[in-house]
Amino acid sequence: MGAWGIGNFDNDDAADWVYELAESDDRDVLIAALREATSGGYLEAPIGSAALAAAEVVAALLGNAGKGLPDEVRKWVADHEAQVPHDLLALSRAAVMRVKEDSELRELWQDSDDFEQWVSLQDDLLKRLGAG
Repeated sequence: MGAWGIGNFDNDDAADWVYELAESDDRDVLIAALREATSGGYLEAPIGSAALAAAEVVAALLGNAGKGLPDEVRKWVADHEAQVPHDLLALSRAAVMRVKEDSELRELWQDSDDFEQWVSLQDDLLKRLGAG
């Protein structure tokens, strides 16, 4: 995992996903990342990283942006502000919970000194998504 920090945008996979989001005109990229993380099977780190970044975007659409939101994401959110449908919010929460509880990304962080901080970051994201 190419990571330079514990933030949900501080890794290569999330950065690649942000590029896809910035190039999109609708929420399809956002929804696809969240659905892929909740579709079952082993959840690999790149999919988990994209899902956490997507959930951060949903939190930003709700007006609850986290620290370290990339400029490209801020612009996309500003250009796509609208009410967040309940099903998108529920999908976001489910994706974060799945990554946090049962994923390769969790396993990678579990083997680091920053695991507790990473879990706290995901708990904060869930709160910003209104789940807690």
